[in-house]
Amino acid sequence: MTTPLQDTPNLGAEALLAGPEPSRPGARTPRRRSRTAASERRSPLAAVVRWIALGATALVMLVPLYVLVISAFKPQEEIVRHPLEISPGTFTFEFLWNAITSSKFNVIAAYGITLLFVALVNLFCILLSAPVAYVIARGRRKWHMALLLLFVSGLFIPGQVTLIPVVFVLRVLGLINTIPGFILFETAATLPVTIFLFSAYLRTVPRDIDEAAALDGAGRIRIFWSCVFPIMRPVVATVVVLNSIGVWNDFVSPQIILGPGSGIYTVTTGVYAAVGEFSTDYTVVFPTLLLAIAPIVVFFIIMQRHIIGGLVAGATKG
Repeated sequence: MTTPLQDTPNLGAEALLAGPEPSRPGARTPRRRSRTAASERRSPLAAVVRWIALGATALVMLVPLYVLVISAFKPQEEIVRHPLEISPGTFTFEFLWNAITSSKFNVIAAYGITLLFVALVNLFCILLSAPVAYVIARGRRKWHMALLLLFVSGLFIPGQVTLIPVVFVLRVLGLINTIPGFILFETAATLPVTIFLFSAYLRTVPRDIDEAAALDGAGRIRIFWSCVFPIMRPVVATVVVLNSIGVWNDFVSPQIILGPGSGIYTVTTGVYAAVGEFSTDYTVVFPTLLLAIAPIVVFFIIMQRHIIGGLVAGATKG
């Protein structure tokens, strides 16, 4: 007669003879653990290399900005002899004040005109691009994709190439050297990238929102502006930042479309008018440039998180 203990198999011996238990799907094996440990051992070196590369890139980009800022408060001789140094004895706000009160460059007027252009271009661009992107994103036919490709193809055409035909068309319409003509051109130039970003973001917005609003009796226009457009705030902020920087920094378009004869100066064209073509007076050049770039640099620092947030929000389809 056997006892229960005698009937119990020797699990320890059988386990040794059978070898390791087969791994389950998703279970971490010793090989994977070894690879992870090896990558963790290599990560400090990779982190050091990465930080060195990022530091070198930041240094290359920040040194010119540093020279520009400190040179705006130094006399001509110090700028030439010691471009990277600044001493309390030579630090002065005189040259910056002279640039602010200069008769050649009215800073307040240039800021006001440029901000007006930025606001109007953003307004018209969003009003035109958002419905178009909504139709493209919600469409299921081939012509919707063809329409998107048509707009995106505008990204591959340099803006300088279109200036001559644009000037010809605006002259025929009587809009050359006028504010409406310039706003019309800048709005058209911002449409391709705006429609591309809007349509990519709208593809992540569930169609259930449209269907629920339609069941409540809302039309297509009301569905978009009342239900869908408020969800687009991240990508709208991204578009506003990108378009604002582009319009603020644009020099060629206002110089040609508005022209010196119109008497309308943006920040960039005002700097060109104040500095002059052959000017070497650095006490005028650097303070004027600092006044031109300071607002947009501050604006970018404050709004940079919206750029990443808007782009990442439309990166994956939900």
